Amino acid sequence: MPAKSKSQRTAEQQVRQQRVRDKARAARRPSRDDIARMFLWQVISDAIKDGEAGRLLIKKMADKIVGGLEHQGFDDRESYDVFDDLVRKYADGLFPFRPKRHLGEEQGPSS
Repeated sequence: MPAKSKSQRTAEQQVRQQRVRDKARAARRPSRDDIARMFLWQVISDAIKDGEAGRLLIKKMADKIVGGLEHQGFDDRESYDVFDDLVRKYADGLFPFRPKRHLGEEQGPSS
């Protein structure tokens, strides 16, 4: 039996991935990125409420996150800029995410 062509393997992979995405959507299963965004927002907004101790935590988080991004090849200054932008965006504690229309009604944060 001859090996499948690259285009055939790619097409089959696209079909498999679409099935996985459709199943996750039907189950209303959050992605890793959905969890990561919610986690970062929660940590930042809670840390801001904690005053100086929270600001110290955010600084430590920034250093560790930027260090990891730099290890991946990202520019450290650009990484700090993006992180600082997120901190400013999340600092007010307001729920910053758009509703996921494919999931139905927006639920918002539970706390």
